[in-house]
Amino acid sequence: MNTIRQRKGIKNTEVSEDYAAREENVKLEHKLPSGGTSRRLWETLSFTLGGTIALCVGVLTSVYLATLHENDLWFSNIKEVEREISFRTECGLYYSYYKQMLQAPSLMQGLHGLMYDNKTESMRTINLLQRMNIYQEVLLSILYRALPIQTYLEPVYFYIYTLFGLQAIYVTALYTTSWLLSGTWLSGLLAAFWYVTNRIDTTRVEFTVPLRENWALPFFAVQTAAVTYFLRPNLQPLSERLALLAIFVSTFLFSLTWQFNQFVVLLQALVLFTLDSLDLLPALKASWLYGIQIAGLLLVCALQFLNSMILGSLLISFNLSVLTARRLQKTLNLKSDEHIFKFLKAKFGFGATRDFDANLYLCEEAFGLLPLNTFERLSDTLLFSAYLFVLCVTGTAALAGAIHNLSDSTRRQSVGSVGKGAASLRPATAYNFMHSVLFGLLALSTMRMKYLWTSHMCVFASFGLCSPETWELLLKAIRLYNPNRMCAMRYSVPILTLLYVSYKFWPEVMAELSELREFHDPDTVELMNWINSNTPRTAVFAGSMQLLAGVKLCTGRTLTNHPHFEDSSLRERTKAVYQIYAKRPAEHVHGLLRSFGTDYVILEDSICYERRHRPGCRLRDLLDLANGHTMDGPVQNDPDLKPADHPRFCEEIKRDLPPYTAFFTRVFQNKTFHVYKLARNK
Repeated sequence: MNTIRQRKGIKNTEVSEDYAAREENVKLEHKLPSGGTSRRLWETLSFTLGGTIALCVGVLTSVYLATLHENDLWFSNIKEVEREISFRTECGLYYSYYKQMLQAPSLMQGLHGLMYDNKTESMRTINLLQRMNIYQEVLLSILYRALPIQTYLEPVYFYIYTLFGLQAIYVTALYTTSWLLSGTWLSGLLAAFWYVTNRIDTTRVEFTVPLRENWALPFFAVQTAAVTYFLRPNLQPLSERLALLAIFVSTFLFSLTWQFNQFVVLLQALVLFTLDSLDLLPALKASWLYGIQIAGLLLVCALQFLNSMILGSLLISFNLSVLTARRLQKTLNLKSDEHIFKFLKAKFGFGATRDFDANLYLCEEAFGLLPLNTFERLSDTLLFSAYLFVLCVTGTAALAGAIHNLSDSTRRQSVGSVGKGAASLRPATAYNFMHSVLFGLLALSTMRMKYLWTSHMCVFASFGLCSPETWELLLKAIRLYNPNRMCAMRYSVPILTLLYVSYKFWPEVMAELSELREFHDPDTVELMNWINSNTPRTAVFAGSMQLLAGVKLCTGRTLTNHPHFEDSSLRERTKAVYQIYAKRPAEHVHGLLRSFGTDYVILEDSICYERRHRPGCRLRDLLDLANGHTMDGPVQNDPDLKPADHPRFCEEIKRDLPPYTAFFTRVFQNKTFHVYKLARNK
């Protein structure tokens, strides 16, 4: 297994007119000289300064994360095979297609190789552009071929610098969203500061660079900013059209780069539907957003050769069902993501399951509940405390506006009108409030999705501290409101928060940047070098999904299975290959592996003797459960489970007994891996 060691020798609806007027007066009161020219000059200077800070903060964040990646792995100094091994699990699989495109004799041959691939899944030809979200790798390979940079920039650096560059766009988009909501760039600066100081919980790009979410989330943040702008009142027609274009392009790019796009956009659709139903959003604008979501997803579907997982997504069905009220309907079915629904059914207590695929997700920490220590870390930077404060104030206003709108059943709001209750909420604020609530619930239920929530938490908390809406509602509630006091609160509180965060976490950031480590995984390097030197290029390898992704990247050999799990036949194949860790006889395992054309099988001690997961969640336990066998060790077995007739394959094969040596010959081993060659004539 890999380790990181110290280097040796190297140190509501639209806001009412009176409210808008109050907000404008508060912004300018005591700050601007009289006269329209001076006011416009001040606004221009403020916009220029805020925009410059946004770009600088984005670039600095990108450089900071790239430096952490370099310092953690000593990426510039390690060998090429070590760089590739550092792209763990599915990250290595995705990067391998970028490498494959660059190694192809021509662009057209590279594309043909992706569309008619027979090395990712043995004995099967698949269209990778249809199955996986790898258009970004295709685009980068085209750009690298076309640009005059080959002499001074290695392909791997072009790839990772692009990902870190997207982080600059990500942070700039978060900054912009907070600025649009609050009316001051100070909130954008606070959002960016919180994003960086809560890096452990807001991003993982520095150690999982090619992961699909690292491509997609920057475009998702751009889309959120564009939607926030689109929901502003009294937009000019040109501004509205440009906002719609930005929403469409960012939705399309987000959907193109992540296989879980339809589930995320479905939550957005639920946000729109809820606000539309409560009259907190203009109906016409909601319809435009529904249509853009469908159009973006269908365009991705076309580029992915009518991918069935997209065609049958709940998002398409939901949005079309909503638009039925506006004269449109359609429904579809699918199997590609049925494992996700099995997982959700078991996760939320709708019956226990012995389904191998669902349990594989249930037992992974990333798909468990959000750990409580997450809130401790977020509270250390004052982010979570500020977020709860803003959430309560905004939620109160949203509830009051919704009750007022629902109670006035005879009123029909026209586009751009407001719920003129005691507390009014702008559509952009209402949208971001519901967005935060729903993605918060998603993060609480599934830890891997926390990055969708925590980044927006930075936006929402910073907006609230700098928003005149928040302080007006609060000060009026305690009968202390006046414009001067509100203005003082909306600037003094975020400035003090910025000073506190800077004072407390600047030393930690500097310490991180000065800590130098080195990538160290000699066993995996030895395995990859052996495969390259001692096996035919046409050899087919079986093993764990995570390891085989590295085999594909580092050696180019053909695989039996891989980590991109969004295909029902691949899931069945993976379960069959994983019988190497179950209690099965040698002849049975040999027959299964040879049915996939396997020449070599790699066994890992870290899986065979696994202790990372609790009993009942180890891979061998999941296989025993799915096979109807009793599990080993101190674990509660159901009464209908039976003892297996054979010992565990991965343990017994190492004894070199005749039933095993007749089918398998050990050809390589080290402290971590054991490679066996399969007999072909059995």
